[in-house]
Amino acid sequence: MRLYILFGFLLLAVICSCGVDASQVKFGPLCSGNPSNHIRECDKKGCGAYGAPRNNGKGKHEGLDIVCADGATVFAPFDVKLNGKAVPYRVNNAINDGVNLSGGGLCFKLFYVKPIKYSGTLKKGQKIGTLLPMQKVYPGITSHVHVQMCDRSDPTKYF
Repeated sequence: MRLYILFGFLLLAVICSCGVDASQVKFGPLCSGNPSNHIRECDKKGCGAYGAPRNNGKGKHEGLDIVCADGATVFAPFDVKLNGKAVPYRVNNAINDGVNLSGGGLCFKLFYVKPIKYSGTLKKGQKIGTLLPMQKVYPGITSHVHVQMCDRSDPTKYF
């Protein structure tokens, strides 16, 4: 009986040691035309950094904005599983679409993207979808993909 218990603990230790360490994950290029994942700087609509002020200082930006042109291709930053639709707004508009993803030990959402599908898997570099027309909703903003961690923590360390 003790041998079975010992074997069980050893098996559990091996399984746990095979898990992915999310701290080692880095996002590959998200958008065609921006291979270095340049973060949106401040423009007349705000700033793209995590924690930037929103709503006249009453809130904070809960994601990271990666520069991407309207209609550009959005890529899988690493091997990912698509876990359904994600929408940024309660009211529908031209950019109210996105996708929930997981991979590399992370759970995150990409907003303002029209994915080619909402479920399944993709390999790093495969097309997730296209950036929706941000200029129709926010003329003059720097168009971007919004990356938001499921737990709303800072995604900056993965870039």
